[in-house]
Amino acid sequence: MSEVTILAPSPTLTVTVEDHPQGSEIHVHAGGQGVWQARMLRRLDVSVTMCCVLIGEVGRTLKHLLEDEGITVVAVEREGRGSAYLHDRRQGQRLVIAEEEGDAIDRHARDDLYGAMLHSSAESKAVLLSGPAGDATVPSDLYRRLTIDLRSDGRLVIADLAGERLEAVVEGGVDVLKVSHEELRRDGLVREATVPEITHAMHELRRQGAGAVIVTRSSEPLLVLGDQGLIEVSLPSFEENETRGAGDSLTAGVVAALTRGEHLRDAVTLGAAAGALNVTRHGLGTGDADAITQLRERVQVRELPQGDADEAPRGRVSPDGLAALAEAETEES
Repeated sequence: MSEVTILAPSPTLTVTVEDHPQGSEIHVHAGGQGVWQARMLRRLDVSVTMCCVLIGEVGRTLKHLLEDEGITVVAVEREGRGSAYLHDRRQGQRLVIAEEEGDAIDRHARDDLYGAMLHSSAESKAVLLSGPAGDATVPSDLYRRLTIDLRSDGRLVIADLAGERLEAVVEGGVDVLKVSHEELRRDGLVREATVPEITHAMHELRRQGAGAVIVTRSSEPLLVLGDQGLIEVSLPSFEENETRGAGDSLTAGVVAALTRGEHLRDAVTLGAAAGALNVTRHGLGTGDADAITQLRERVQVRELPQGDADEAPRGRVSPDGLAALAEAETEES
């Protein structure tokens, strides 16, 4: 079994046309949030199983591409229209030629996907919940139920979501929630996205059920709130080549470190390094593990006042606590 199991309901087939001295160069890859996270986890030498629904000829192509990257694919296969896009970058900008979210996942496929997640993650150290290609692809309540069932079975659950899916995993008691300040503003959880406003929203998310909250702020230092307080994490700054996928690389770096028994406040430094390197590259969710390790040494962590901190949620074990328990078990054995 893999160290990490990822829910990626609807991966996307990406076709990108790039300029080349001898003409056009066409790249065909698997894409989408869960894929970019899985790709970075593999770069960091973490084994990954991806549970997904693969639809039609797009899905059949995606399965081969994912397996070629060393990802174990547990797929529910259906006929129909799969998620895909065609982009033209020959002029330096990303021009959308065609985009398709694909068909919504029907009830029978959702049931099969749910069962695949429970079975595939049975021996995983962590489960990462990522979003679908479109809002109508799967109902948000699937995320709430999965969070509850996975946590009750002893899995560490991390989610990188927004909107109704964010609300669902928070209600389910997700261990670690990652969200961007733009998503918080879009969801109406903050107005100006100032540090005090974001901190207040993070405390509120913890009161509602999240164990710890990570908020990215584009090129500004990210914020982390958990049982050990509020910290600010400053990332190395580079000239941006491609901003898409940076947040997913950050999430993957955090998950990779957590699976190795690191505390959350340390795990975010690996995530910050992975995300910072990704913006320099065309490939989403890519980067050299040695380069990420070196960049990690340049990540700075600073403690901040907690703001409107109240009593932490009761009756659950935080990610830091889980890491401590893992260390204690190792020492005893």
